[in-house]
Amino acid sequence: MLSLFEIIAILLVLSAIFGWVNERFIGLPHVIGLLVMALLASIALIVFDEIVPVLGVRDVVEQTLAEIDFYDTMMNGMLAFLLFAGALQIDLSRLRAEAWAVGSMATVGVVISTFIVGFGFYLIARLIGVDIPLIWALVFGALISPTDPVAVLALLKSIEIPQRLEIKIAGESLFNDGVGVVLFTLLIGIATRTEELTLLYVGELFLWEAVGGAILGLVVGLVAVRAMEAVDNYPVEIMITLGLVTGLYAVALRLHMSGPIAVVITGILVGNRGVRTAMSEVTREHLFQFWEFIDELLNSVLFLLIGLEVLIVTLAPSLVGLAVATIPLVLAARLISVTVPLSLLSLRDSFTPGSIPILTWGGVRGGISVALALAIPFGDVREPILVATYAVVIFSIVVQGLTIMPLIRRVLRPETPD
Repeated sequence: MLSLFEIIAILLVLSAIFGWVNERFIGLPHVIGLLVMALLASIALIVFDEIVPVLGVRDVVEQTLAEIDFYDTMMNGMLAFLLFAGALQIDLSRLRAEAWAVGSMATVGVVISTFIVGFGFYLIARLIGVDIPLIWALVFGALISPTDPVAVLALLKSIEIPQRLEIKIAGESLFNDGVGVVLFTLLIGIATRTEELTLLYVGELFLWEAVGGAILGLVVGLVAVRAMEAVDNYPVEIMITLGLVTGLYAVALRLHMSGPIAVVITGILVGNRGVRTAMSEVTREHLFQFWEFIDELLNSVLFLLIGLEVLIVTLAPSLVGLAVATIPLVLAARLISVTVPLSLLSLRDSFTPGSIPILTWGGVRGGISVALALAIPFGDVREPILVATYAVVIFSIVVQGLTIMPLIRRVLRPETPD
């Protein structure tokens, strides 16, 4: 059994090698390049194992991957740092200006998509001959509907779009995963414990997890900013942000509140009020460079892991059709979940022309969806949901990620304002 240090060493070495090869010879956006190379390495390993099964290379790699709890690594480790690093970059004044659009897509949009995907997935599975109960199909809808903030923010670094549109995409991705996790928690609780669904229960869960997480993040963030205002020493202030992220996320999880929402609120607070009142120019430069490096490092490891984790997915021939059919279903649900709130809001506000197709195609899924799928208990429904999740995630990161820029050039006029 490998030690934790050895596992980290392997992931960092592979990230460095794949990153260098991509930068030197391939030239894809960094995280997409890492994912593609990890996928190719996984496929090559599968083929090699079929040709020379006596060596058992795949078994060794799978045993190593089995020692990495992807759900725990992502949801209770990497996510807190990645969300904070992303939230630091959000301009609060621009977010306020787009608050209705961001809020409606992150709440109403996620709920709409969850039910469209859930019912559609249930019907497609029945047509193909895969037995998936409706409640589990809705669980899949909840885990695949939120856009992934990590993947989305990584994508935004490689494209240029008007700032109003960028803040919608980034803001929605930072908040809708919290709503999605609440929905997922609710639905998987019903699926596994046959819990009665009542409006009161849903309301209490949402208030405690989502609203409670936001209030916790706001209070702790204000305390941290005040602490940073009292000193002018950038190593100490960077340590404060590290303690803030880890401590806040741990407390939120212990209180069964939304850690992602709490960290996002705190990150926005530190990145705006903290920059204005608590940081010298030297501190700001060092702090933002530090968190940018953390973001790049963890993104590299995460997308490498997503590509390698495909080795643990058993792709039965009967599930290929389900996986392929799920991709257009999720895209159609995304289109409707974006169109409905924005169409209603357009009665009182104007939007950048081309917003709907860009928001639809830019709704990338990533590690959070994979982590939630891997959290589903072992049973007959786990494998179909896991395969469908991987199909959507890989398609969205690779295909949508590589084609979003041509779409932007096509639908946005050159004179489109920020």
